[in-house]
Amino acid sequence: MYGKTSTKDIIANVLAQKFKVLKTEGNLNNHIGLPLTLLKLKDHTAVVVEMGMNHFGEISLLTNIAKPTACVITNIGTSHIGNLGSRENILKAKLEILEGLSKEGVILINNDNDLLNDWAKKENKYKIYTYGIENKSTYMATNIIQSQDSSKFEINEIKASIPISGIHFIYNAICAFAVGDILGIKSDKIIKGISEFKLTANRMDIEIIKDNIKVINDSYNASYDSMKAALEVMGKTDANRKIAVLGNMLELGEYTRELHEKVGEEVVKNKIDILITVGEYAENIANKAISLGMQNIFEFENIEDASDFIKNNIKTGDLILLKASNSMNFSRILENIK
Repeated sequence: MYGKTSTKDIIANVLAQKFKVLKTEGNLNNHIGLPLTLLKLKDHTAVVVEMGMNHFGEISLLTNIAKPTACVITNIGTSHIGNLGSRENILKAKLEILEGLSKEGVILINNDNDLLNDWAKKENKYKIYTYGIENKSTYMATNIIQSQDSSKFEINEIKASIPISGIHFIYNAICAFAVGDILGIKSDKIIKGISEFKLTANRMDIEIIKDNIKVINDSYNASYDSMKAALEVMGKTDANRKIAVLGNMLELGEYTRELHEKVGEEVVKNKIDILITVGEYAENIANKAISLGMQNIFEFENIEDASDFIKNNIKTGDLILLKASNSMNFSRILENIK
């Protein structure tokens, strides 16, 4: 499932149907970016801010600056697990957001996430709304039909669509619908906001470079959850050959090898034809795929060598996924192979 930034953007798109919205631009979600966003507040009637963290105490600081009236927690995954030590600690760090929540405030959580589901069952201090697909929730998507570039579904029996493929974006759409409904926006306006949503640059951008070669540029950032989601989209997309170009995921600490190997499992599971890895940690993706019987695997230490190989070997009708942590600058690969 994709996390904070995409969810923030689609929520803002929905709220803009009724309110004048100020939102976090890009991922300016830290102790500098959040105050800079709030300093732009003028005649806005709704503010959507993203709060990021790598360690305990960071969201505590941000929420006490923002003083939210509503909070959303989308996922407790494995991002930053190297700093925090466990998913349970990631949950604890993200729940710091409640410290700044007003007494009349509400919290919305992804009820299909195991840790959030367990927490909500035990919590009775806050007004909690839930959204999901699998577990019974306040807001649920049903009758899901996915295509290569969009998805159709119903949210609480109201028909909706989003112009992006992937189950993770359906979750984001349910979340945005919930926020809009809680804040009193009419359902037709909410659906309009969801249907007109556009992704931030370098997030599942699809570009045709030449000879009907499609590139999915999802190089903005990477975690195990987002790698898994991108590979699932790739697996369901028709193409002559499916080529996954994957790089390092960072801040995983003692879980680095394990989570990269789990990505290797997803590569094989989604029947990727060619795997290209870049970087030391990504070698674990390749090694796991090799152990599972995959053959067309190529490993590189740097972007330049990987780019040269891709440029010399791509063919008409190929589908290429670029995915790695932002610091690896995978967007350069796209520029190099055009």
